[in-house]
Amino acid sequence: MSVLIFLDQSEGHIKKSSLEAASYGAKVAELLGTTADAIVLGNVAGDLTTLGNYGIKKVHTVKDDTLDHVDAQVFTKIIADAAKAIDARVIIFSNNFNGKAIAPRLSVRLKAGLVSGAVALPDISNSFTVKKNVFSGKAFAHVSISTDIKIISLNPNSYSITTAGDVAEIVAFGATIDMAKVQVTSTDKVVGEIPLSEAEIVVSGGRGLKGPENWAMVTDLAKLLGAATACSRPVADSDWRPHHEHVGQTGLAIAPNLYIAIGISGAIQHLAGVNRSKVIVVINKDPEAPFFKAADYGIVGDAFEVMPKIIEAVKKLKQA
Repeated sequence: MSVLIFLDQSEGHIKKSSLEAASYGAKVAELLGTTADAIVLGNVAGDLTTLGNYGIKKVHTVKDDTLDHVDAQVFTKIIADAAKAIDARVIIFSNNFNGKAIAPRLSVRLKAGLVSGAVALPDISNSFTVKKNVFSGKAFAHVSISTDIKIISLNPNSYSITTAGDVAEIVAFGATIDMAKVQVTSTDKVVGEIPLSEAEIVVSGGRGLKGPENWAMVTDLAKLLGAATACSRPVADSDWRPHHEHVGQTGLAIAPNLYIAIGISGAIQHLAGVNRSKVIVVINKDPEAPFFKAADYGIVGDAFEVMPKIIEAVKKLKQA
């Protein structure tokens, strides 16, 4: 019996959200009195033995060029075979795009109970109960899993990465790789930007900025803070910003440590995508803007007057 963690990689690098899942899975293994194994599919750069630093005892690798692009059906079969081979009773994913595609399929294949969007360690005092977000983050549910095999997908940025300084054992897993039903013919990459799903800080703008020509105040502050940039749906729909920056109920749901909203009213659809942020700062000239009810800090003022002062203050702070 062990805990198996799927470590998602992109272009040869393990994603930050998967390192969170590794730390989470290692702690689950500790609670259950067992060990944490990981599985990595595709070609990964760097020394995988360092994954022991996150509590992983053994890393099962399947190095094959066809696995550098995720095919959920192919990945599901390989992970299922690995789980059976090591008798994994708990399987951990990050609740990112790939985790959302693979975990439900694996649940069906292994007849395993699944809790997606977990935000805390399971309670094993009586049964096996997992806390998760529901109703777009407005409430929590405590879900018990009674199946022999249990699958959890962890919401990104809901569990801190912990390190231990250990070394993991690397084992090649002899997987049978099925022919992918989806063929990647081309890839359009966004370069030079921090991915929203991985960002610790996000600076976001809305229609209050009046036009794309005023977006420099968002990007300037983001560069100073080492942050990602985002926008509300009307901004993306108006082609002021690319759609991959749209956060909200119909866009990307994020959970950064700090979310700065500039000129965004905070309609319920937008809040649904950002309300898991640790700290929310709102800058809006309308004191009745709904966003202020969800904000930890708020500035009632014109962004065109407030933002230059904030940018200047951050510059001075960084120079100090």
